[in-house]
Amino acid sequence: MPYPKDVEQFWQLVELGGQLRQVHLLDSPKLAEKSKELGISYPKNGNNEVTRKMTKSSIGFDPSEDDATIGKVWINDEQYFDNIPLVAWEFYIGGYQPAQKWLKDRNDRTLNISDIKHYCSVKPN
Repeated sequence: MPYPKDVEQFWQLVELGGQLRQVHLLDSPKLAEKSKELGISYPKNGNNEVTRKMTKSSIGFDPSEDDATIGKVWINDEQYFDNIPLVAWEFYIGGYQPAQKWLKDRNDRTLNISDIKHYCSVKPN
């Protein structure tokens, strides 16, 4: 990590670092705005249990008929997150895909309202 060349650049990096931290912790107001803009939703009532197994042949993402760049991410046979950008679904950080790993880590668990709101915030900026 290079050192800032002067005090002004240091404070610019402090500001950018703060914004990055907010996005990483899903505390950024920009995320809420983007979520509304994209129309990300969780439209079906049900038991909220994550039972959909993701495999190479069934990845859990179902592209929209109108626009293949967005789609549904299924958690079980009846419930899904809607209007999820494909780029967010396929996005890599290091060796894993956060949008997929998050659901895999919750397999056979029931999502609560906080979990659902959290997942609706996971998207690219």
